[in-house]
Amino acid sequence: MLPRHLDPIAAIATAPGRAAVGIVRLSGRDLSGVIQAVCGRVLKPREATYLPFVDAAGRLIDQGLALHFPAPHSYTGEEVLELQAHGGVVVLQLLLARCLEAGVGIGLRLAQPGEFTQRAFLNDKLDLAQAEAIADLIDASTEAAARSASRSLSGAFSAEIQVLLDALTDLRMLVEATLDFPEEEVDILRRADVQGRLSGLQDLLGQTRQKARQGALLREGIKVVIAGQPNAGKSSLLNALAGAELAIVSSVAGTTRDKVQQTIQIEGVPVHVIDTAGLRDSNDVIERLGVARAWTEIEGADAVLFLHDLTCLDKGELDSGRMFDRAIFSEADAKIDAALNARLQARVPVIDVWNKLDAVRMPTVAATDLVVHLSAKTGEGLDTLRATLLRLAGWQSVPEGVYMARERHIQALSRVGQHLTDALGHLSTRAPQLDLLAEELRLAQNALSEITGAFGADDLLGFIFSRFCIGK
Repeated sequence: MLPRHLDPIAAIATAPGRAAVGIVRLSGRDLSGVIQAVCGRVLKPREATYLPFVDAAGRLIDQGLALHFPAPHSYTGEEVLELQAHGGVVVLQLLLARCLEAGVGIGLRLAQPGEFTQRAFLNDKLDLAQAEAIADLIDASTEAAARSASRSLSGAFSAEIQVLLDALTDLRMLVEATLDFPEEEVDILRRADVQGRLSGLQDLLGQTRQKARQGALLREGIKVVIAGQPNAGKSSLLNALAGAELAIVSSVAGTTRDKVQQTIQIEGVPVHVIDTAGLRDSNDVIERLGVARAWTEIEGADAVLFLHDLTCLDKGELDSGRMFDRAIFSEADAKIDAALNARLQARVPVIDVWNKLDAVRMPTVAATDLVVHLSAKTGEGLDTLRATLLRLAGWQSVPEGVYMARERHIQALSRVGQHLTDALGHLSTRAPQLDLLAEELRLAQNALSEITGAFGADDLLGFIFSRFCIGK
């Protein structure tokens, strides 16, 4: 009996639902029997053949294209068969069932989520970072995210990791070889400029980490919650940012009872904007539930837009130019501000957004990192708000070299940075501790290798591939 990862597998590789075309994909060893049973003929390698797909009794299931990719020249590195039929749910299920029936003798089974890509990884068709980039490319919500995922899939991220790994390997070899000559170790290290090479490695790592952080932003996006009193203009701001009438706008306080969410993009970065119920005490049971949900969203945000109504300020406060001073908050806003500080503990940046600029006359006051004035009605100041959000998130103008990255990549690179810092510390003492230096370099190399899968536990692989769709 073959190990489970060598079983032939089959799955519908296209999204469920009605479509013009749907694909059933098979991968494994010796699929010739299935090909003959379903297609009725031998297929030429890598050549699309239009033919009927038949059941066990020879009855027509559908007509479509069949493609056969002999190993190792396929996506998985195994023999692959792709059957392209009409994209009806029943048709594809019938075709999949026929393949499983015809392949019972070779142990053909349904694929698990991500198993096709997992086999591509196990058969050295791509590394772990490239495998993850496939899922990221499928899930990309902006053009910039898709391009970054494509760069990762082509190996750009892996290539940078490999440069770091090669440099670490050279240093490890040098340091561990020096351990055999304790009487000459200081001279050897000085001649090899180990300290300079370590510093250079840190600089290179810093560049990689910066690109990875940008890539993580493109993948995950930013969660922004709009909060404030009822009727401050929260729903109007959501609609203005989204460019569509998503939320009901009314002069009646408390219109928004539940969250309204929309994903927009700013310079290619997905921004998940959430409009919440107005924050106030209420005797209305439904409104209280809405307020409770609003606080839940606020506590999970990457940034909070605390909306204030400029029309609530008197003329003296407007003329003074102090309208951005917390000292002039209304009693209700001051109460919300205190609650934000208590709940968020400075973990999440809170931007004071002074709305309804179109309805007041005031001196021109420049925005700051955490203060913006705008009009959700006319759009004045929206570009400033967008730029502020990107700046707080750590986004920089999209360089062509940005590649897609995940939180686990960021964490791994962070651990590498700490190990390199510790390694420099052991090297910089009056009597260099080479054994500890060598150990830190080993740990740094292991952390880097986790990114591409050269080193990693089985449960890590299982977690990653289980998040793929079935036919991928």
